Amino acid sequence: MEICADSVESATIAEAAGAGRIELCSALAEGGVTPSAGLIEAVRRETNIRLHVLIRPRSGDFLYNDSEFSVMRRDIDTAGECGADGIVTGILRSDGTIDVERTALLAEYAAPMTLTFHRAFDLCRDPKKGLEDIISSGASRVLTSGQAKNAIEGAPLIRSMISDAAGRIIIMPGGGIDEYNIAMLATGTGATEYHLSGRKQRESMMRFRRKGIFMGDPRLQSEYTLKSADAERISSVIMILRGIVI
Repeated sequence: MEICADSVESATIAEAAGAGRIELCSALAEGGVTPSAGLIEAVRRETNIRLHVLIRPRSGDFLYNDSEFSVMRRDIDTAGECGADGIVTGILRSDGTIDVERTALLAEYAAPMTLTFHRAFDLCRDPKKGLEDIISSGASRVLTSGQAKNAIEGAPLIRSMISDAAGRIIIMPGGGIDEYNIAMLATGTGATEYHLSGRKQRESMMRFRRKGIFMGDPRLQSEYTLKSADAERISSVIMILRGIVI
């Protein structure tokens, strides 16, 4: 079970709830971007489970110019220096194919850290060819919703990918997974790793609140609404998985 976390609090809650790995990022409301060195160091210091760091220099598409690629390489250095066990990244070409060459360069550059190719895969043109391209790049796993809105809707493709991969790479479902659908997803795909955030929402402890001023897009989240990992939800998902024989 990999938990996507954007804070030390969420990472420590995830570990206590039984997660086996953290995917650390920032700006989850925008799909996640690379976390700061300070956050990576703090999470590494406060947790003992495996830590994978998102390498994504900005939100938006996954077509990166040379300057952005340079930033990604430096961020990989930082992740390694801070004690990460793996990186999570993905690069596409403008025609919707996997950028095999630059993905392979990042995998080589990151070693001995592993590379997970993230849900950029879900935006690629041809999932069958895309999977083979990712395998050839040296990646260890693919995070995917099965090119659907969520992993439940994408379960048929995920199941097909696991069959096609034939043990050459790990296929990890992610996207909309919770305690209500994990059993259906597990029995429907046979996947051995799963990715979710398992978060809950809570109110800020700020007593004084300035109304009508927003630091970002007010449609995404209020400055006085916080989200963090929920130990009960994560534990529930793990217990359900333990009771399933694939």
